[in-house]
Amino acid sequence: MAPTNTKPKYEFGGPLGTAAIVFGLPVLLYFFYFTCNDVTGCPAPALLEPRSLSLAGLKSQIPWPEDGIWGFASWEASGWLTGYYLLSLVLYRVLPGQELYGTKLRESGRPLKYKLNAFSSTLVQLAACAIGTYLYGSDFAVWTFIDRNYLQLYTANLILSYAISAFVYIRSFSVKPGNSELRELAQGGHTGNIMYDFFIGRELNPRITLPLFGEIDLKVWLEMRPGLTGWILLDLAFVAKQYRNYGYVSDSILFVTAVQTYYVLEGQYAEAGVLGMMDTITDGLGFMLTFGDIVWVPFLYSTQTRYLSVYPLQLGWTGISIVSAVFAVGVYIFRASNSQKRIFRTQPDHPSVKDMPYIQTKRGTRLLAGGWWGASRHINYFGDWLQASPFSLPTGVAGYLILPAGTIASAGAGVATMLDGREVVQGAARGWGMVYTYFYVVYFASLLIHRERRDDAACAEKYGDDWDKYKKAVRWRILPGLY
Repeated sequence: MAPTNTKPKYEFGGPLGTAAIVFGLPVLLYFFYFTCNDVTGCPAPALLEPRSLSLAGLKSQIPWPEDGIWGFASWEASGWLTGYYLLSLVLYRVLPGQELYGTKLRESGRPLKYKLNAFSSTLVQLAACAIGTYLYGSDFAVWTFIDRNYLQLYTANLILSYAISAFVYIRSFSVKPGNSELRELAQGGHTGNIMYDFFIGRELNPRITLPLFGEIDLKVWLEMRPGLTGWILLDLAFVAKQYRNYGYVSDSILFVTAVQTYYVLEGQYAEAGVLGMMDTITDGLGFMLTFGDIVWVPFLYSTQTRYLSVYPLQLGWTGISIVSAVFAVGVYIFRASNSQKRIFRTQPDHPSVKDMPYIQTKRGTRLLAGGWWGASRHINYFGDWLQASPFSLPTGVAGYLILPAGTIASAGAGVATMLDGREVVQGAARGWGMVYTYFYVVYFASLLIHRERRDDAACAEKYGDDWDKYKKAVRWRILPGLY
């Protein structure tokens, strides 16, 4: 399966763009951790005075390890992280689960078989943590370990993402045409450029066979298990940290944790849906998905609870009602639109869809052009973004400074006092913390827009003129009247 002589079609800015992502995003997450901290503030005060900013001054205001760069990792954190991944593998193997076939492969025309039990695996882990919290409260060892070793856990996951990406890239060269193991290369993943192929993924569905655990589909396993479950665990660790800091838990951090937990568990409960996603049927497994699954998702998406663990914000019933309404509308649009498309495909004579307009394609399939899907071509993406926006909204106009104990006489409005006597105020940091807590909202919107563009290109190639007819019938891409 050598690359063809035609000019490769690059995405993400080609080799230079993917190199910037491979080496730039890990640095960005380190920057977020160090400069939005529980030592001096979010952002660190030195960043608020760029004219006098110096590396030495900034370093004194961030949780830089005593051992320097060697303190970024530890054998202890790496060891326990290995245990966490092994536990996930054990639960995958021993717990019952659905066994389903995925989409037929392009070359062989045969599907791969998948075992799905991510939801029950997460419930078992959360139940164990609930028992530990009941017995030991916020000092439960899992919560305190995550808090103390956040940097080292991040580094360990980052190293693992590079290692897995390198492993599947090298191993992909053993894929042969007509492979009896149902292995094949992703269409856009073998351009011949090492950096680009390492990022985008050469092999479509790499699988490994491990002693005791059997065959593991690396892509789906990474997509649905350790990173998503780890996201919840990080959130809960920061809830416990807020309690240790202040002796209470704010409604804002409870709300964010609740909606993010729902988001994860709902996705894992409907795990079968991943078998029809672009990630599974089109993209290879490379750094893009590996880093995204086990590093970007848990460590970026938990930024809001990490922020709130230091600066508790009380929303009150009015605030909770507003963000709940936004979340509920997003969930409704996302679920209703996806359900409508599923019914149209599997039960075309169902009363709810049988009279809806559609485009008949030369391939023999039909493109729904009515109902939710008459409003835009990816109305579900808008619902997905809307239901995720309350992840950030409860942080308000974010930003805080941490003052030593005794700096101010009393805690007035907008001032939180930690149990160790330090005062947390917004002051000059007010608003600047939104760079951290609202980054997710902006990123997720750009991700969905990019995904829609990729899907549009794939459908244009798949349906030809019929796709042009569909786009004339359904004008808007994601948000009706705007985009």
